[in-house]
Amino acid sequence: MSGSNSSAPGSVALREEAAPLSLAVHAMQPPALEDDDARRTASGRLKMLLVLLICAAPVVASYLAFYVIRPDGRTNYSELIAPQRPLPADLPLTDLQGAAVKAESLKGQWLLVVVSGGACDAVCEKHLWLQRQLRETLGREKDRVDKVWLIADDAQPRAQTLAAIRTNTEITVLRAPAGALAAWLAPAAGHALGEHIYIVDPLGNWMMRTPADPEPAKLKHDVEKLLRASAGWDKPGR
Repeated sequence: MSGSNSSAPGSVALREEAAPLSLAVHAMQPPALEDDDARRTASGRLKMLLVLLICAAPVVASYLAFYVIRPDGRTNYSELIAPQRPLPADLPLTDLQGAAVKAESLKGQWLLVVVSGGACDAVCEKHLWLQRQLRETLGREKDRVDKVWLIADDAQPRAQTLAAIRTNTEITVLRAPAGALAAWLAPAAGHALGEHIYIVDPLGNWMMRTPADPEPAKLKHDVEKLLRASAGWDKPGR
């Protein structure tokens, strides 16, 4: 009897000693799991950042090549816009029938933008002619460039003008209030909005403005440089 009584307290003591050890082990597990979750989250964010950088690299490189690295030492004929002005998502655009057109639809191509009233004076006609000739002389690269005529009033374009600019080539003709256009495009000091041609990149950024009464050969050189610099990431079509 004494032997059995002496063993009972010992077994109770072992159970009492084991219980805190078990609790201590379980108490140490949650921080380890939290550390694993934190590491996985940090790793996922790093991978996402690397993917974004890889996707953006061609665009960044092309702009560096055009804006910063100029091995030929030549300057641009047209004026670079810094900082660039992104196309406003809420720019109120309509077609000639009055139907609303989303500004987003203009993205995806290099744009040569002419701005004028619907009556299209002599300056407007010259710009529309230059716009057309410039695109046609780009050869196989012309499909990367779209022509846009933004009409900044309610005047109806002449049928002869529309027929002339649409012969054998496509052009996007839209209306946009002059006040709303001022949030995106702007003339040089001392000039009117319609005196320039505006160059917009495929991301919708207005990034270059020609001088008033631009020279065709010099303007073509600017556009060719832009197309070369963006050849790695910009493809024909929207």
